[in-house]
Amino acid sequence: MRWLLTLLLCVLPAAAQNPRGLFNWWDSPIARDLNLTDSQREQIRSTVRDYRGKLVDQRAAVEKAELEVEDVFNSDALDQQRATAAIDRLANARGDMIRVFSQMSLQMRTVLTPEQWRQLQSRRPRMGPSDRMGPGGPAGPMGPRRGPMRRGQGPGPGLD
Repeated sequence: MRWLLTLLLCVLPAAAQNPRGLFNWWDSPIARDLNLTDSQREQIRSTVRDYRGKLVDQRAAVEKAELEVEDVFNSDALDQQRATAAIDRLANARGDMIRVFSQMSLQMRTVLTPEQWRQLQSRRPRMGPSDRMGPGGPAGPMGPRRGPMRRGQGPGPGLD
């Protein structure tokens, strides 16, 4: 039983990764190198502001689901039905997080010119499947442990 718990705890973070090519480019030095116009910067800032609440809500849902899975797994009397339901809720919460982040990224993509998009793609970090960037850094939208952002950070763009 302990090996199953270990396996699941190793596999679950991998499920939190962003779809290929999505990363928080607007909050990185890459954004400064794209020669964005003032209008583009404002549109990107506005998009991030519009999605901030959704991202915070999704982060909370994922954290809650992760804690529930953790509690079920740490229970002395493991209830498989309860564990399966908790895992399903976690998978759904992470899926919703990726969906919201992807929608935000799509909205920002519409702001970029085709040339800026090509530059962005050529400059994005070259990463393997296990260390893609998402809000919060490595390991996708969940960051190294939990949440789309580290505690105390907002999803605000670094477009100064």
